[in-house]
Amino acid sequence: MRITRRALAAPILTGLAASGGAVAQTTAAAWPARPVSIVVPFVPGGPSDLLARSLSGPLQAAIGQSVLVENRTGANGVVAVQYVTRQPADGHTIFIAASGLMTITPVLNARPPFDPEQDLTALTLAISAPNLLVVNPSVPATNLTELIAWLKANPTRASYGSSGIGSSEHLGMELFKLRTGTEQTHIPYPGGGAAATDLLAGTLQLSLLNIATVVPHVQGGRLRAIAVGSAERHPLLPDVPTFAEAGLADYTTGSWHGLVAPRGLPAPLQARMEETLRSTLRNPEIAARLAATGFTVQATDSATLSRTINADLARWREVVRSAGISVS
Repeated sequence: MRITRRALAAPILTGLAASGGAVAQTTAAAWPARPVSIVVPFVPGGPSDLLARSLSGPLQAAIGQSVLVENRTGANGVVAVQYVTRQPADGHTIFIAASGLMTITPVLNARPPFDPEQDLTALTLAISAPNLLVVNPSVPATNLTELIAWLKANPTRASYGSSGIGSSEHLGMELFKLRTGTEQTHIPYPGGGAAATDLLAGTLQLSLLNIATVVPHVQGGRLRAIAVGSAERHPLLPDVPTFAEAGLADYTTGSWHGLVAPRGLPAPLQARMEETLRSTLRNPEIAARLAATGFTVQATDSATLSRTINADLARWREVVRSAGISVS
């Protein structure tokens, strides 16, 4: 009887596969073996940092290990992403993935510094918040139809601010300009708060800013809200219509934050981390704390986060092309 090399190798390969699966299962069961780090790509005080610090305490209680928040800033978040991609895929590094960093930064660079779909492992779409179109009270418009008419009648008069080139506020407004045939001058700021300050002062006429940044000014009557970028009205401003209700169909704009890990995370470990993070995010105290600033907890499965990243990359790539925004 002739025995081939393939026949001799088959039991070995089967054994290796079984061994690899067992190791992955063991790794998932043993997680976490030491403190877990949540890496934030921006300075303390912003939405990414708020999410990390809201999550850290309840997550620590859930996993029985210390949870450390690390703010690694630089290059608009790229420094933190590249740090995370160099960490071992063992579940002890979690990254706060902001939507602009994940889906706008890559399309604004001729040579993207990272690939969000290949360099990271999706865990959950954690939270989201819409952008809000607001105007200085000096603008003679109380609704979207009146604002569009005023912008078309004053094509060189209006300026809008954003939290920076490549932010969801910047590209969201460029999409608004494309959809409405209006023109406004873009003035980028180092953050949404700075843009809101100039909007309040009348230096800017309108802006599309994160709801958490401007809702106190709208509630205080210092800014006028025109439309909210979510699919449904926001509970903090129930009287403000969505863009669809205001007359601009199929237009939504906002930001989200996901939780991801380095690529190569074993499937059993990914599943365990995903379920742990999702259940922790559903903690009523976390939801209440984030809702007070305009964020809604999503706590989706990893597949939803992956689809969101893919869809936003395609969306913003088209906006950059159509609006003629130069890339570096």
